[in-house]
Amino acid sequence: MLDNDLFPAFESGFTPWDCSELYSTTQSLGPAISGSVSDEPIQNQTNLNSSLDEPNQPVSIIDERKRKRMISNRESAKRSRMRKQKHLENLRNQVNRLRIENRELTNRLRFVLYHCHRVRTDNDRLQSEYSMLRQKLWDIRQILLVRQLQPFSSAWPCNNVTVISEQTPPLIT
Repeated sequence: MLDNDLFPAFESGFTPWDCSELYSTTQSLGPAISGSVSDEPIQNQTNLNSSLDEPNQPVSIIDERKRKRMISNRESAKRSRMRKQKHLENLRNQVNRLRIENRELTNRLRFVLYHCHRVRTDNDRLQSEYSMLRQKLWDIRQILLVRQLQPFSSAWPCNNVTVISEQTPPLIT
């Protein structure tokens, strides 16, 4: 495993390949000066080193901005994932509640349909019974009417004729 001391950029969230601007600025300084050993080349080297320090400051500010932006983006992505996860959990809970409600409504519907069928069956039976009782009542009224009119029928002259079927015994076959 790599030690974090070897790559301090990993601690801040940047890798060496993310900081290409740093490498491009150091390489674009120009060719190294070679020549005789004198005061002038040493002075040029000092100027180069001081010019390196000045651009490092804006580069480090840019790196700091990048690092902050990257951290901000990571936090934003994390919040987004958390919102998405919470939303999915809420949807799962809602699905479970709706399934339970659907099951309860289905059971209630079955119960109502069963009782509706029972009521229809009872209603059909009662209507049939009503028709039968109504017919019996009509028949009984007819019998009572005939019995009430029977004493008056002997006084009528047309009723003196006896019916032959009543006098003859039934035939045995």
